[in-house]
Amino acid sequence: MYKSIVIAAALFNDGETTRAALAKAGGLLDAGGTVTLVHVIDEVPGYVAASIPKTHISARVADVQNQLDSIAAEGKGMTVKTVVREGQPAASILGAAKEANADLIMIASHKPGLSDYFIGSTAARIVRHAPISVLVTR
Repeated sequence: MYKSIVIAAALFNDGETTRAALAKAGGLLDAGGTVTLVHVIDEVPGYVAASIPKTHISARVADVQNQLDSIAAEGKGMTVKTVVREGQPAASILGAAKEANADLIMIASHKPGLSDYFIGSTAARIVRHAPISVLVTR
């Protein structure tokens, strides 16, 4: 069905949400297709970044990369790439999807509160601005 799937990788729950999305992507991916796991580390405001040692930031990026690589290795029979970005999550995920020439973005959404009644704010932004299909899971 899809040649290139981008999964917005959430790592807050030991990657269980991302693992579930990867398993689901296996059933949606064409033979020879590619899955790209994308995790975005939020931008740290400049006034805060000045007081954080650069080694801490690079250690965080390395930790995220290791977690993504571990999840990617579970994608048996699939080509799984990983991308770690820093910036605004929705824009970064959409940018990664464009670079991967994706035809589907998969993203999990938390249970909504009043401020984001239907789906989470990042998922909502991606749904509104994506030029390709988006699969939102819970």
